[in-house]
Amino acid sequence: MKGSLAQVWRKVQGCGDWEGLVSPSLHPLLREEIVRYGELVSACYKAFELNSSSSRYLSCKYGKGSMFEEVGMGGSGYDVTRYVYVTAPDIMTSIPSIRPGSCCRGRWVGYVAVASDDMTDRLGRRDILVTFRGTVTSQEWVANLMSSLTPARLDPGDPRPEVQVESGFLGLYTSNECGGSRFGLESCREQLLCEISRLLRKYKGEEVSISIAGHSMGSSLAHLLAYDISELGLNSTVPVTVFSYGGPRVGNLGFKQRCEELGVKVLRVVNVHDPVTKLPGVFLNENFRVLGNYELPWSCSCYSHVGVEVLLDFLDVKNPSCVHDLDAYISLVRCPREEGIIHEDGVVGNIFERVMSNVVGNFELCRLRRAASGMVDQFLVQSQGAEFLMDNNFLGWMNCLALYMLM
Repeated sequence: MKGSLAQVWRKVQGCGDWEGLVSPSLHPLLREEIVRYGELVSACYKAFELNSSSSRYLSCKYGKGSMFEEVGMGGSGYDVTRYVYVTAPDIMTSIPSIRPGSCCRGRWVGYVAVASDDMTDRLGRRDILVTFRGTVTSQEWVANLMSSLTPARLDPGDPRPEVQVESGFLGLYTSNECGGSRFGLESCREQLLCEISRLLRKYKGEEVSISIAGHSMGSSLAHLLAYDISELGLNSTVPVTVFSYGGPRVGNLGFKQRCEELGVKVLRVVNVHDPVTKLPGVFLNENFRVLGNYELPWSCSCYSHVGVEVLLDFLDVKNPSCVHDLDAYISLVRCPREEGIIHEDGVVGNIFERVMSNVVGNFELCRLRRAASGMVDQFLVQSQGAEFLMDNNFLGWMNCLALYMLM
């Protein structure tokens, strides 16, 4: 593929399903875009207020006009037009370990932005951007564990019961504040559809793209938004592309097929050692749907990934939570090592080979599992009544739990 980004942007955004751009190696333009969108997602983490004594607790530290400047991304080329908030699903109000009333509080989860005129010239189109951070609060963690499939039913005119998604992710996407009271916060979905519709009207007549980027849980919200926009026909001829970093499965095969029918393009950046990308559906997934030519009875209940994979391979044995770290994802895409294996600072490839060959067999595996179990128990005790978990510690607990489930 030859030409500037402005000339070939449709291919970089997934027209043609990135054929020839992902393998045998990432095309330089696609590599730059994966890094760029990843950094735009990382701004969510940098701007998120973690100090419980702050008046902006669980919101963005900065105003829309200064956010990029404050996080060191003043040259991003985008203008933030709206902040996006999420509330926990209604089911969480019945969980004793979660502080009463805390579920109703809106939490900042990302932002909507639009490319400036200069960036539009560089990109070759007016890019409407939506970004989502990953899991941070205990309520979001509980939502992540609600791993049962439920019909999406986002189009009231055609509910499509065969299109099913994970109930916790759907709850985060559609739940509003305090049961939708007159003065409560609209659902994440309502906020986004309203703003995207406004921007599409504003830039009608221009060449426009919708780019949705998310990390971890944010990737799930990105999938749901892309599907929602396309199912409702809001995008018309505007291409919709998801850039997913360390994202879990979101829905079943029906969801995947419908996304493909609607032309939703998803580029999944995946670390082969990241347990989050294997959830939900550790056993009931696209790899266990058929046996030979026979479709198994539970195939409709199998989770399935959507889109094209970009595979990475990194692991730090001294810091296992790095396998899900967004900055680690971005760094490896920006500066790839041979065969995707990093040898510096104790980072190695193939966790299973290392465990099986360098650790003393089943005895050590049992010890590892007991250790993971102990970490999970400690996490559950610490989270009783806790409203917030610090990001780095939280990711560590999350990965330990996922690894425990996989062993």
